[in-house]
This record gives sequence, structure tokens and C-alpha cells, in this order.
Amino acid sequence: MPGPPADDAHDPEVIARGPGVVAGELVLRRAGAHFEIISNGVFLMDTRDGTSERELVRASLAALPAGRTGVRVLIGGLGVGFSARAALEDRRVAHVRVIEVEPEVIAWHSGPLGAVAGHLTADPRCELTRADLLRWLATVGDTARFDVICLDIDNGPGWTVNDGNAQLYRPATLRRLRRLLTDGGVVAFWSAMRAPDFAALLAAQFAEVRTIEVPARRGEPDVIYLARP
Repeated sequence: MPGPPADDAHDPEVIARGPGVVAGELVLRRAGAHFEIISNGVFLMDTRDGTSERELVRASLAALPAGRTGVRVLIGGLGVGFSARAALEDRRVAHVRVIEVEPEVIAWHSGPLGAVAGHLTADPRCELTRADLLRWLATVGDTARFDVICLDIDNGPGWTVNDGNAQLYRPATLRRLRRLLTDGGVVAFWSAMRAPDFAALLAAQFAEVRTIEVPARRGEPDVIYLARP
């Protein structure tokens, strides 16, 4: 999990805090023009870049069959909203449903984080759902179908801070995700590092798997694993 740039000239200012569902306390800080989210004292994410989070969605939408309209997108993890906004910018998209476990993060998008992602809560095509993604997947009806499913939960399959999130990258969950896809649909996973074992697992579950590497500010590239049945 990358931390904030060491050369940031601005001392972070705490502008909101609240209890976290996953662990400890959630804190929203502002450093100059940027926001940072801290979970239980650990740097979680910020608004400095977001290239790979946007590419997660854009690459998935680009992989859909030609002529697809009325696209329905499911996003696991709201964060600072880059992925949701990338989906809403595509004119083919009719509905975006975002599953986020932390109510404080959702609330901040009606306040200090609102402008970061273009006021998601004001867009009628965007639905923010407070739920644990794994539990939601277990209860959502089989009639639910999505053209694109994008998961940006934790650090990815090779490094989960929350141990429970490891289940997202196991065969049973992959099969569940595959059943939620429309014909020609795409599921994509964000990872903070290469995860070759997970890529092999995807290849055993899906007919087509593609790996996209996105240069990061520091260290290894972020990685997107894109799969189609």
C-alpha cells in the first residue's frame, strides 16, 4: 500500500474523522489541493493520481462488444470516486452501482470529497450502496446482471490488509462474479502489484484473461486483471 509522496510541501490537515467498519478510525485529511484517507493510522488512498483506478474502468468498457448500450456497471470500492466517475463519463453507461463498506467514505462524498469525483451523489445514474462486497455478492439475486464488474478492494490478490478480503480472489467468488455478467461482459480486478498466481487462477475460470500494467508514482506498476467468460 503506497504512502503519500515524501516531497509534499503541505502538512496534512484533518478535516473529518469517524469510526471505521473494517478497522479503527477513518480520517480524511487535506494536503494542499489533495485529499488523503487514513484507516486506523495507515495511509489508504489519496487524490494525487488515480490513473490506474480510471483505467480499470475504461479498459473494461473498451472490451465490451461493439454497439453495447445501456451498460450497467458494478464497482467494488468507492474510495475517492475516480472509478465511478470514469464509468459515468462513458455515454454508453446507464447505471453505476458502487458497493462500499465504510459509511464515512460514502458520507464524505456528500461533503468534502464531493467535487473530487464530480458529485457522484447528485448523478441519478449512480447508486452508492453501503455493504460488505462479499456479503452483498452472497445475497444479491441471480437476476442481477452487469456488463462490467470492477473490483478495487484492498491492495489486490497478492496483499490484503483485511484478511477477509482474500475470499474475493478465490474460485467460489470468481464463479459468482461470472454468473453476474451479461453475455460478453467483463470483470476486472485492480492490484497494487503483479499477482501471477491469481492470473493463473483467472485463466482456469475464464476463457480470456488480459493483464494491463499502469506505471505508478513509485515502485512496481499497478496491475489490472481483465477477464471474460
